[in-house]
Amino acid sequence: MSDADPKKTLITYRIASALEKLKSAVDLLEKEDYKDSVSRSYYAIFTAARALLATRQLDSAKHSGVIALFNQHFVKNGIVPKETSKLIEKAKLYREQADYGDFFIVSKEEAEAQIESAKRFIDNVKSGIEKTERMDDSTYTESKNKNS
Repeated sequence: MSDADPKKTLITYRIASALEKLKSAVDLLEKEDYKDSVSRSYYAIFTAARALLATRQLDSAKHSGVIALFNQHFVKNGIVPKETSKLIEKAKLYREQADYGDFFIVSKEEAEAQIESAKRFIDNVKSGIEKTERMDDSTYTESKNKNS
């Protein structure tokens, strides 16, 4: 394992963790535990966002910080679609209401929609990771050619 790139290892781990959280959201949906399903969907999204941040060795201790960095470094410059920002913001609001809101009710349809949003978000992040890897490779090739 000493030959492994620590950055790639972290990215891979976080994507796997996001997919695990997504599976938990689906399991909770099947058990009709819609509020906890929404919460797990958010954490799937949040963890995937942190996987993309790891491509640039970025992170934050706060959820709002992760979202701000994600938007600044990956949404603004088109690495991921603009809708991705809306998905994480909406999921965060739902999670906060589901976890802390009194009398907040989540319907089956809302929980299903959040799972679909999490799937789209993770797919967008995976594409973003591929784009950043290609950008890194082309930057490396360009700098190598300049130094030759």
